[in-house]
Amino acid sequence: MNLKGNQTYNASAQEIWDILMDVDKLAKITPGVSKLVSIGEDQYNAISEIKIGPVKGAFQGDLFLEEKIEPASFTLRVKQQSKIGNADATVAINLNEASANETELSFDGKAKLSGTLARTGQRVLGGVANTLTKQFFKALGEEIDANKSSNEVATPEKVVYVETVEQEINATEDAGIIEEALANVDTTVRSQEKESTEVGFFTWLKNLFSGK
Repeated sequence: MNLKGNQTYNASAQEIWDILMDVDKLAKITPGVSKLVSIGEDQYNAISEIKIGPVKGAFQGDLFLEEKIEPASFTLRVKQQSKIGNADATVAINLNEASANETELSFDGKAKLSGTLARTGQRVLGGVANTLTKQFFKALGEEIDANKSSNEVATPEKVVYVETVEQEINATEDAGIIEEALANVDTTVRSQEKESTEVGFFTWLKNLFSGK
């Protein structure tokens, strides 16, 4: 069974790469996968349930991320076993960045099926592959939008924090200026009072000796 498709997103290649390399997000956006458990570097145990026409089965096996070139490409290899047959797929995934905010994700690969799965008509298999591809592209787009919304919400908080700090610094500087000014005023007043006292004393002595 051939697996092929492409979709363009309003996101950088790095943004999409980070989502695909996050095990929880990868499990969330991959159709049929209910859980991914890390069992080694770039190696996971995958549990999924897929319905192909009248055939439905629970699958379990390994998922590998290979030939990684961040953030441009990697190969996804999956080996799944079930009571209705086994699946062994290898898919090359590429992230082609047209601009800083626009990236085309494309994939091309094949899946080898055995057992009851292999006896299912090619027309049915092709329809299932197209459905899973659409579900994956849609889920990835929603995850990209969710990440952008999260980042936009966080940014104003940082701006407010910076403004608050600047206000505190300005307030502290203003307080220092005011305190210094008050100290200068206090010193001037004390000096004037001293001068006034000294002048009054000498005037009294002069009047005393002059008989006034």
